[in-house]
Amino acid sequence: MIQLLVRRIVLLIPVLLGILLVTFAIVHAIPGDPCVVMLGERATPEACAGFRQRLGLNDPIPVQFLRYVGNIAQGNLGTSIKDGRPVVDVLAERLPMTMELTFGAIIFAATFGVLFGVVSAIRQNSMVDVATMILANIGVSMPVFWLGLMLAYVFALTLKGTPFWIPPSGRMTSGISLTPLAEAWHFQSLPGLPTFLLSLVSNSVILHSLLIGDLPVLKDAVWHLILPSVAVGTIPLAIIARMTRSSLLEILGQDYIRTARAKGLVERLVLVRHAMRNALIPIVTIVGLEVGGLLSGAVLTETVFALPGMGTAIVTAILGRDYPIVQAFTLVVALIYVSVNLIVDLSYAYLDPRIRPQ
Repeated sequence: MIQLLVRRIVLLIPVLLGILLVTFAIVHAIPGDPCVVMLGERATPEACAGFRQRLGLNDPIPVQFLRYVGNIAQGNLGTSIKDGRPVVDVLAERLPMTMELTFGAIIFAATFGVLFGVVSAIRQNSMVDVATMILANIGVSMPVFWLGLMLAYVFALTLKGTPFWIPPSGRMTSGISLTPLAEAWHFQSLPGLPTFLLSLVSNSVILHSLLIGDLPVLKDAVWHLILPSVAVGTIPLAIIARMTRSSLLEILGQDYIRTARAKGLVERLVLVRHAMRNALIPIVTIVGLEVGGLLSGAVLTETVFALPGMGTAIVTAILGRDYPIVQAFTLVVALIYVSVNLIVDLSYAYLDPRIRPQ
């Protein structure tokens, strides 16, 4: 297992370098001058000359790329052209919201998707199977923005004043605030702990409230996350359900399953011990791909539910030609994506011993 992990990590290095190169080239190929976008009517030739000189945009593209890679190696993601803030600060503000939304959506999608797929496979060609697959097809077909608006309309407006009311937007109820970590844990500083990691934890409402034991804030944050998670997780749920059904049906038709049944094993044990473990490999693959896709930022969901995540930040940065923001966010998304794929690869070796290196 260690050999597999080391080999996969070594293979990630050229992948990340390739992502850096492609992202840098695409960002700089976008039509438009960041000086004109930023300065507007004040974008005189003299002002733009100073602007480009100050940001190093006059240097040849290869020089800019090497400087960018060198800064990345030192942990410096640059400074936002638009706001003049360090990119790591913007990332620390936006990434936690997207991670909360992603994990909320994937927990919802994987739980109900696998459940629906298993039930559909067990009751093959029954009314339950047909109804489940129809719902899965509907789930794939519904646009996320429409589903988000419908969920907000039903649970926030139609059911207002009932126990089923769910807040339609925002991360927390207005007026609720979290106690800072330093004050809650009674310390002035954390020697050796990177400021970026501390900022990530502080800006993650759910993780922050868990660490300081603030259960009312935790409950409020989870309550606000329900509708966005359902909206963005419906399509992955439908895909996982269909994949679970097809994978499990294929496994249930294998000879060793018939042998297990012939030996007199209870159907539940046959399903859990023999069928599901082998059926999980394609399911884990789909879940990993969906996690990577959701972490790139659900722009429409974030917009509908007024969530300050990475998706809206990337779109704003692209429209504003804010190169450092676009490059840094894309790099982080790619790093998370390949990390998720690494975890999926390792899970293959755990689920199927034949994949493990001898």
